[in-house]
Amino acid sequence: MNKENIKKVVLAYSGGLDTSIIIPWLKENYNNCEVIAVSGNVGQNDELEGLEEKALKTGASKLYILDLTEEYADDYILPCLKAGAAYEGYLLGTSHARPLIAKGLVEIALKEGADAICHGCTGKGNDQVRFELAIAHFAPNMPVIAPWREWDIKSRDEEIDYAEAHNIPLKISRETNYSKDKNMWHLSHEGLDLENPANMPAYDKPGFLEMSVSPMQAPDEPTEIEIDFEQGKPVALNGEAMSFKEMILKLNEIGGKNGIGLLDLVENRLVGMKSRGVYETPAGTILYEAHSYLESITLDKMTAHKKAELALTYADLVYNGQWFTPLKEALDAFVNKTQETVTGKVKLVLYKGNVIKAGVSSDYSLYNEDLASFGESDYDQTDSQGFIRLYGLPIKVQAMLDAKLKNKQ
Repeated sequence: MNKENIKKVVLAYSGGLDTSIIIPWLKENYNNCEVIAVSGNVGQNDELEGLEEKALKTGASKLYILDLTEEYADDYILPCLKAGAAYEGYLLGTSHARPLIAKGLVEIALKEGADAICHGCTGKGNDQVRFELAIAHFAPNMPVIAPWREWDIKSRDEEIDYAEAHNIPLKISRETNYSKDKNMWHLSHEGLDLENPANMPAYDKPGFLEMSVSPMQAPDEPTEIEIDFEQGKPVALNGEAMSFKEMILKLNEIGGKNGIGLLDLVENRLVGMKSRGVYETPAGTILYEAHSYLESITLDKMTAHKKAELALTYADLVYNGQWFTPLKEALDAFVNKTQETVTGKVKLVLYKGNVIKAGVSSDYSLYNEDLASFGESDYDQTDSQGFIRLYGLPIKVQAMLDAKLKNKQ
């Protein structure tokens, strides 16, 4: 990439520490180029307040705020929920937001005739891969600028030094300098005391948790909820029909009050290192549990087991930034086929961080009470004798051979 040819840059802008200092850095290091800031609204809400003023004051020529919330819920979160995709327990909150944001960045870059797209991801993280693979899908010849792979800044403390030297206002201090990512699905926390896995997260410290409370501070009374699904999609909560986006927001509120969805995880990053993070995912935790509960009565054994295997592959693809790939598309076709009968009602009880199953029903239920009952039924128990004889035949043949060989010795 020839820096002299870079006159206009589209920047993935959140207003956080990284992207706040990138605007002046780009102008200093790329010929005083025009910087167009783009923020994808995926449900971070309060983080968008005052964003335009801040972007313009720090040198951007304009700010686009793209409302991606409905698309994020329906086209990115929902497919992962249907697939049951989780990466080492992590419900992919950052992972499935990045390809959508990158898609928006490319759209603005092409509209504005930008010479490059810039992101603030570090060279240690997964997000650099997610952004750049998605950009490559939509604009394969678009140059990408990644300041963390170029500048001399080595740490978040040095980023704060740079911000202070350039009079860039920050919402954080050196003591609250967690690396956070927030959207409608989750909030992640990394850095500071969390970098040592021996340290317990400060769940009860005011200001640490934002979407939830710690289970210890949750109400003493349980909360009962009922969720209706149609072909794998949640469509109603406690009898009230709502969009999937509305469902997520409402369950975040209900689940957060009950301390649902906290995850302390040392995960294996794509780039090879282990990383410790704390995640808040109230609605996601509830919905994954409810969806799995309903599938337990609506999917046959072979389909359920194969789907569980492929859920790991699906999660790996999403985590590793391979959203726009033929395999991901093929897996979506498989998942959607499995969801044709995932329709019914799920009852749950939320209590101090726990999601307790309280009943499930479906017109497509494969559960036959007459067959499964310990009471009198039409099941002929003598059928099992012949089944066991045939099922165990290979074991019997192997044992006979082993005995024969042993006798020869």
